[in-house]
Order: sequence, then structure tokens, then C-alpha cells
Amino acid sequence: MTQKTLKFAVLPGDGIGPEVMDVALAVLDKVCTPEGIKLESTFAYVGGAAIDAKGQALPQETLDTCAASDAILFGSVGGPKWENLPPNEQPERAALLPLRKAFKLFANIRPGLLYPELVDASPLRRDRIENGIDIVCIRELTGGIYFGQPKSTTELPDGDTEALDTMVYRKSEIERILKVAFETARTRKAKKVCSVDKANVLTTSVLWRKTATEFAKNYPDIELSHLYVDNAAMQLVRDPNQFDVFVTENMFGDILSDEMAVICGSLGMLASASLGVGKNSFGNAFGLYEPAGGSAPDIAGKNIANPCAQVLSAAMMLRYSFGLNALAEKIERAVRDTVTKGNIRTGDIAFGGQSVSTDVMQAEILKRL
Repeated sequence: MTQKTLKFAVLPGDGIGPEVMDVALAVLDKVCTPEGIKLESTFAYVGGAAIDAKGQALPQETLDTCAASDAILFGSVGGPKWENLPPNEQPERAALLPLRKAFKLFANIRPGLLYPELVDASPLRRDRIENGIDIVCIRELTGGIYFGQPKSTTELPDGDTEALDTMVYRKSEIERILKVAFETARTRKAKKVCSVDKANVLTTSVLWRKTATEFAKNYPDIELSHLYVDNAAMQLVRDPNQFDVFVTENMFGDILSDEMAVICGSLGMLASASLGVGKNSFGNAFGLYEPAGGSAPDIAGKNIANPCAQVLSAAMMLRYSFGLNALAEKIERAVRDTVTKGNIRTGDIAFGGQSVSTDVMQAEILKRL
């Protein structure tokens, strides 16, 4: 019997990235090794660490390492150390956006998950979320105003200055992100998709809504609804669990997914996946998997960072890029049991109570595996 090998790139990045990445790798080893699954992980520099070591945020050798892998497990990038660089050379813009473009990572899947035991971490009133939050944001990641051309800044003859960004969407781009949303909804109990747009103002959103309405006919088992983005932002804080899966374009998704992260409490608990157009050697989506939070330079090196988001991102990698749903669920269950039944919490979710170190959180998750 041939041993199954999971080949993935490991890009820890900056700040707490390396600390929480070590935990995720230990968890992956713990669940995969007993199943006869070999892990072939290759380290590569990214972000500020890459600037310091290689002179740029995304070196060619890092791109080559990622291209030779079946998935990317990503930490976080950025920090005050590199804020004096020109904007286009800073870790966030010079690493993540080029990675998304290079591997056509068009679909961002971000679960908005808040355990009932952690509702005090949310700024929302307890009575609105007493059973926790369980929703999913699907964001189109490579189109829209962030990538549309032309872009320009022009000095006008009258002395004024004009800046131009272009919002562009093709029907095919909309359909492929809708497919991710509808397929995600099929795996959930409520089986609902809410498409978020601004069709009362934007021509791209008129096409988006029309395409969504037509596309939904392929999924008679899924209930489709539509909301304008301003109303969606309001509804998300008024009653988040009215949503099941919501899908939207790039800029709206950027804003709404961060709003969702805030109402779900700690960024230290939220994972994400960014899936590409192409297939990996397993016939699954090539993807980049990262925590929703940042590099948290203020707590880096103190052994107090919450590693759960990185661990849960690794679980998403097992599910989407390697088709190992059972092992992904095993990790997710271990994290949940550690935080809820075990009441093992890092400072961000301890609510003033006793908190544990990153190392202790790792040990407790491993124990429950």
C-alpha cells in the first residue's frame, strides 16, 4: 500500500505567525501520522521576514515552493518594523495580493463561528447570540475594484488631482464564486445563500444579481435571497444567525468578513481558506489557508498567542485541498472541546479569568486528539 503524502508549503511570516504555525504543524502530525499519512512541508519566507532575509516580501523561491506544493499554510505578515517602506513594498500588499494573483485564489471561505460558551467575547448583546454564531462568508477574491484596470492618478489642467479605480466583473467570474457558495450551503443544515450586492447603484451589481438569480436554478434545494450591502452590514449586527452562507464581491466581502470577525469575538479563533481555480495533484482545489487575524506584533514572542485560528486553518486545508474531512472534523472537535469542555483559554478568550500559554493550549489540543 502506497503511503499518502501531503505536500504543502509553510509560510509562517511575521509576529506571532511562527509561534502559532508550530502548533498547527504539531496538530497535523498528531492526526495524520497514526493514519499512515506522511507530511511533506517545506518552509519559505514571506512578508517582513522575507524582506529581512531576501530583500522582498514575496521572493521568487517562495513562489516556486508554493507552485511545487498542493496547498499553502500561511501565518501572518506585517508589523511596525516595515511601515516606513513604500506602500507597494510593505508586507501585506507585496505578499498576499501577489500570491492571490499568482495562484488565481478566487474564493475566500471564512467561517463566522462563535461557540455558545464564548458569547461574552462578542460585542453583541447576549440575547441576540445566546446560542453562538455559525455562518459562512464567501468572498470573491480576484476581481472587482481591487484588480480592475485601468487605475490611475492624474494631475488635471486646472490643477486638481483625479484618481481612478475600475470595478469590473465578468459573468463567468460571478458564476464560479456562486458555485462555491451554493456547494458550501449544501453541506449545511439551513441550506440558504444570501447574495450581497449594490444593484440599485452599480452596473456590476446588476449583472451580479441577475447572474445569481439564474444560477440558483441549478440548486433547487438551496434558498436564495438578495440584500444590498448597506442593509447586509446592518443585518449582520442585528441578527447574524439569519444568515447561513452569504456571498459577495471583493470589496464588499473585505468589509463584511471583517465585521463578521468582530461580532464573532476573538480573531484568534477564526480560520479562512482561499481556493484557486486549478486542481492540485489530489484533484482538489489548490488553496491558501490562514488565520483571519494579523501578526499581532505586540504579543509576539511572549507565548500567549491563541493558536486556534491557525490550527483550524490547517483543518480547512485537510478538508478542501486533501479531501480528508474526517481528520478535519477531528481537529475541529478537539479545538472546540479544549476551549469549551476543558475551559482552556488564552488571554483573548479568558474574559479576565485564568488564561494559559500558547504551549499549554497546544498540549491540551493534542491531548484531546
